Amino acid sequence: MLRIVTDGATDMPEGWQEEYQINILPLRVSFGEKIYTQGENFSFMDFYNLVKQTRIIPKTSLPSPGQVVDFYRRIAQKGDTILSMHVTGKLSGTLATIQAAAQELKEEYRIFPFDSGAGSAAVGFMCREARILDRAGKTPEQILKRLERIRTRLTVIFTLDTLEFAHLSGRINAFQNALSSLLKVKPIVILKDGLLEMADRVRTRQKALEQVLETVRQRVGNRPANIAIVHAADPQAAQQMLERIRNLLNVKESIITDLSIPVAANLGPGTIGIVAYPVDEEEEE
Repeated sequence: MLRIVTDGATDMPEGWQEEYQINILPLRVSFGEKIYTQGENFSFMDFYNLVKQTRIIPKTSLPSPGQVVDFYRRIAQKGDTILSMHVTGKLSGTLATIQAAAQELKEEYRIFPFDSGAGSAAVGFMCREARILDRAGKTPEQILKRLERIRTRLTVIFTLDTLEFAHLSGRINAFQNALSSLLKVKPIVILKDGLLEMADRVRTRQKALEQVLETVRQRVGNRPANIAIVHAADPQAAQQMLERIRNLLNVKESIITDLSIPVAANLGPGTIGIVAYPVDEEEEE
């Protein structure tokens, strides 16, 4: 049996975990000596409220390789295949932890650690695609080939509403934060070669949203595409963005989901992003 695994940094709509049998390694968040687990005793709003109160960005962490080993043994039986998909190795040490656990268990399971080259809803879509292909009778090798194709065609782009969280997390310095706040600059961040890069800075939020939409339109064109709108504590703006992109692109499937805490910790509330990739008709045969 194929077991699909990801972690708490992956974004997906409510219900996908059960529908597509996706196993999620819990994400732990520590504020000082207090440790919380996302989805169990710690919500997105809890996170934003604590940051506002403490002015501290928490540390987020996955279990150790030994704890990952225990997790795999809980969800799988000997002889099973485990496809473990995670955030780009260029931004996180998660994949290295997964690879260490896979090496330890190589005599018990067939484990395929997979670097998504991205994160957020991109990994959520990959988990879903993997299960659909598995149910269609595809082999793990065929599934990985499809995931690799998706990885090369992804567009991931965000616009931030404030640089406060980026400043608190150390991503920018105080001078940049003060200057950007004074000028009301809205940064645009795009995924490039597994890294998030500052693509532009525009003067208003409306212009930033327009630029995000235009970038996705240029990259995807008229091809059928799967689209995710991701947001940090701004569901209304996310819904508006989804309605606009449905009128702009040839959308095959679309979802809205919250940004995971590791991403939101650096980007902050009000962040809106789009994850998109074209879907070839021949891929569905």
